[in-house]
Amino acid sequence: MDDRSNTIAGWVLAGGIVALGLSIVSGMYFNPKAPDKEGFAVVAEEVAGAGGAAAVPIATLLATADVAKGEAAFKKCTACHTIASGGANGIGPNLWATMGKPHGHVAGFAYSDALKGIAGNWDWENMDKWLANPKKYAPGTKMTFAGLGNPEERANLILYLNSQGSNLPLPAPPAADPAAAAADAATEEDLSTPTTDAATQAPAQAATKQPD
Repeated sequence: MDDRSNTIAGWVLAGGIVALGLSIVSGMYFNPKAPDKEGFAVVAEEVAGAGGAAAVPIATLLATADVAKGEAAFKKCTACHTIASGGANGIGPNLWATMGKPHGHVAGFAYSDALKGIAGNWDWENMDKWLANPKKYAPGTKMTFAGLGNPEERANLILYLNSQGSNLPLPAPPAADPAAAAADAATEEDLSTPTTDAATQAPAQAATKQPD
């Protein structure tokens, strides 16, 4: 019995050694060696949008903007601003006749130095950038509003602001790129002109048709 037990124990021990060896060999084979030189990291390009001018020029968006929709969008601003003529300042200044005026134009309102330090007036493009991301337009501003990411909504709101005491003429939409316009015209012409096969197929079929 002792010899038989020793034999069984020996086979079990041998099997374990073989299994361990196979595990080590397979690990060495299937685990690839780390490359000597790392590859280049792929960095996703930041998508332009909120925080700057609209991808579509604001002049183009204003041509189809809606004052009524802009008035509805202004409800997001009423927690801090009034817009009626002679209205009181709130957390933010009264916005009556703001378009076309210099930054920080409301007398007596404590604007941040960041906003007062920006040269120029509240023109169409500046207002678009401000509404997209106030903190990017004027770093250090006291304005806590995060901004409007939708370019069409900004255009509607700016059109409404302009209608409240400013009434600036709308900017002319940018001229179309001549090369792009020519390409579009050529594409439309290609689509409207029948192909040679289509133009000649019907007469050829009519000529070869046998009478009943």
